Amino acid sequence: MADTALVTGAAQRIGGEIIRELHGAGFDVALHYRRSASAAKSLADELNTARPGSCRLFQADLAVGAELRRLGEDLMAAYDSLDLLVNNASGFEPTPIASCTVSEFDAMIDSNLKGPYFLVQALLPMLRTAKGSIVNILDAHVEHPLADFNAYCAAKAGLASLTRSLAVELGPEIRVNGVAPGAILWPEGGEAYDDAMRRGTVERTPLRRTGDPSDIARTVRFLACDAPFITGQVITVDGGRSLTG
Repeated sequence: MADTALVTGAAQRIGGEIIRELHGAGFDVALHYRRSASAAKSLADELNTARPGSCRLFQADLAVGAELRRLGEDLMAAYDSLDLLVNNASGFEPTPIASCTVSEFDAMIDSNLKGPYFLVQALLPMLRTAKGSIVNILDAHVEHPLADFNAYCAAKAGLASLTRSLAVELGPEIRVNGVAPGAILWPEGGEAYDDAMRRGTVERTPLRRTGDPSDIARTVRFLACDAPFITGQVITVDGGRSLTG
């Protein structure tokens, strides 16, 4: 029987590439999405055409406690155990300190920290049964904060800390690691990176290019499949950008 992986926010972009990579490695995959129903169904059809019955869809807003609990119940009804949880779903919005509201701040914490925390809690019995692993998708900006995105960066920093804390708390049964992407796909919309900033980022990257979603997906697969003595670590995948300040 194939191992099972859940990837949150997996309908498109980096999440979609992660789930394709894991599916190609032989996992049966649970594809979570919030709003991107059409993209999620298209990707599930693609994966099930390649291997019938290997992908199931699950919809939930992870910032809503009742929906998160329902997701956990649906997963436990669908699978006996869970070998891998990839917390990829994320919110990304500017929150300048001078104007940030409580609801805007809470939205960043809920999507980037609270959601992953309580999803781990909900799925803990399944992960323990499988002696599985967790991979949290972080952000290279945890170490080099992005102006005006303070709540987002704080939430991702909290998730990095949670990665280390849970590695201690859940070992030896469950490994917990993180992957911190740098410039892979530019954010949708121009709030964070205008053309000049994009050029500057690439120029200050030792490899002089942006990465590809497959760079993140292969790193997740490595941590899940080929790293049995690695836990509590965060691998930064940014072409060396974090070395240049």
